[in-house]
Amino acid sequence: MPTALIILPTGTYRAEEYLAAAARLGVMVVTASERAQALAEKMGDRFVEVPLDDPQQAAEIIFAHARRIPLDAVIAVDDEGLLAASLASEMLGLPHSPPAAVRRTRDKAAMRVSFATAGVPQPAFEIVTPGSPAGVAAAASRVGLPVVVKPCTLSGSRGVIRADSAQDAAACAERISRILVAAGEPAGSPQLVERFVPGLEVAVEAILSGGLLDVVTIFDKPDPLDGPYFEETFYLAPTRLDDNAGRAVEEATAAAVGAIGLTEGPVHAELRVPIAAGPESQPQVAVLEVAGRTIGGRCSKALMLEGGGTLEDLVIARAVGVQSPPARLAGPAGVLMIPIPRSGILTKVHHLEKVRGLDHITGVEITIPNGRRVQALPEGDRYLGFVFAAAPDRDDVERALRTALAVLEVEIADGRPDTVVG
Repeated sequence: MPTALIILPTGTYRAEEYLAAAARLGVMVVTASERAQALAEKMGDRFVEVPLDDPQQAAEIIFAHARRIPLDAVIAVDDEGLLAASLASEMLGLPHSPPAAVRRTRDKAAMRVSFATAGVPQPAFEIVTPGSPAGVAAAASRVGLPVVVKPCTLSGSRGVIRADSAQDAAACAERISRILVAAGEPAGSPQLVERFVPGLEVAVEAILSGGLLDVVTIFDKPDPLDGPYFEETFYLAPTRLDDNAGRAVEEATAAAVGAIGLTEGPVHAELRVPIAAGPESQPQVAVLEVAGRTIGGRCSKALMLEGGGTLEDLVIARAVGVQSPPARLAGPAGVLMIPIPRSGILTKVHHLEKVRGLDHITGVEITIPNGRRVQALPEGDRYLGFVFAAAPDRDDVERALRTALAVLEVEIADGRPDTVVG
């Protein structure tokens, strides 16, 4: 029986899907996390505690553990574990993306430099070090307004803000500094200033094997993401891009992955398509960023592959070398990420049963308990929950999810949030 060590941070959304996929595939799992889980003692050698804030030490612990239970793969499900998984795989001689490539996916500044060196299409940008208001304002004027200002290390749209003037950019820099401090990073950490690219934003789900990129699907984000914050609400697949635009997105993704140096495992890429493609033209897309993991949150639950497999089935099967499901979407699907309308204390999300009863809705999950403090973007880094839909026609998927958003009512009481809101 093949064995995979799966790094599952305690705060991950994804444990259930990965463990279920391993069971379906007949793969034994050793779980690794930064804190012992409730059943860790009963799991014995099938659990290992690792310091995810120290990837090198975590990798060394995994390497030592593999002397007791030989491993066929080390898989990280979230950003926190990616570097540890790469380092451990390198020590064990297992297929992996190079640690240097993984580091570039976790640093937006390094990623932008890699894209620029390789000629990957991307927004014009400047890196401001340290991320001071004056420096960011000056960079915004040079790059060309409007701009998007963002921290180089955070993810999930946290701290990503549009600025339409140099004065706005300076205010963004101050706010981002506070967000960085709340995230445990220095206030003067580098900030990225990039020209805002209007157009449709899409996301690519793909998987790498030996450097070859298989695209599973392209998601459309159908509502304009024009700022000032960039809250992703709907993901819909397959894309409505025409063949030329879809080909441009796939080619730009492959070029970006190659520039970073990723060679193995899942890929999630975000791109902008600024112009519509005509029958004889191919649009100049802009790559926003690439991650060496699957789509965030619980969104992968919306995807079913041909033959009934899931995205997690695909990731684990490719990693351990067993037969995998086709890397193709079975049919139209989508997900609604339930937004947090304002910061405060979550009282209740109303009308969940009504949403569950809507045509084509396949699941509803609330991932933040009532009574918890919640934060809206750009300070926040989580969604309230997820609504999933599938249907033979993509229009029906979109209608179902839009109806769900209209039906849901989110009740939030006043209360001091966990971090400063600007």
